[in-house]
Amino acid sequence: MQLKFQIRRITGAAVIALVITGCASGPPTRTENLCTVFEQKRAWHTVATRAEKKWGTSMPIAMAIMNQESAFKSKARPPRRYLLGFIPWRRASSAYGYAQVVDGTWEQYIKATGDYWRKRSDFADATDFVHWYMGEASRRNNIAKSDAFNLYLNYHEGPAGFRRGTYKKKKWLTGVALKVQRRSEDYRAQYAGCKDSFKPGFWGRLIGR
Repeated sequence: MQLKFQIRRITGAAVIALVITGCASGPPTRTENLCTVFEQKRAWHTVATRAEKKWGTSMPIAMAIMNQESAFKSKARPPRRYLLGFIPWRRASSAYGYAQVVDGTWEQYIKATGDYWRKRSDFADATDFVHWYMGEASRRNNIAKSDAFNLYLNYHEGPAGFRRGTYKKKKWLTGVALKVQRRSEDYRAQYAGCKDSFKPGFWGRLIGR
């Protein structure tokens, strides 16, 4: 009888663990509020703030960019094109992952950092990339690290494209950049009100979280 009870208890715990893991594996369900995102994905807070300190760039802007690019979906890709309206064909680009990074730009990042193990579908790695890229845009085009609007235009067009003003012929893109700017401002204000709730406890401080 006792053995059966122990088996049931272990099985129940395993089921609960599977449910928790399943719930945590997908993207956040309420991406309009940064506090809610971090409440659902507490590990993201650790790596997001760590990348901010590492590169000296803005965490709310980086999070707003990734929200815009992938809605925080780890394996996001551009939609596939169709020949004759129904034959599956190539995708619009090689963009992939949380930050929607194309192959060539990801290779530049890997070469610059030497972090050859990183993956675009890993949130910590994608976050690090976005902060690195914003730092590059700021340095190469003299963009303020708090200027979400122009940082996003750099992110979308590339620093060289931004210098050439390619975005000026894309009115829709300036609208998206404005959306990213507003969301980053919302994220900043939201985080100011909840960041204390994410401070690590004793064991977190001990391991340097």
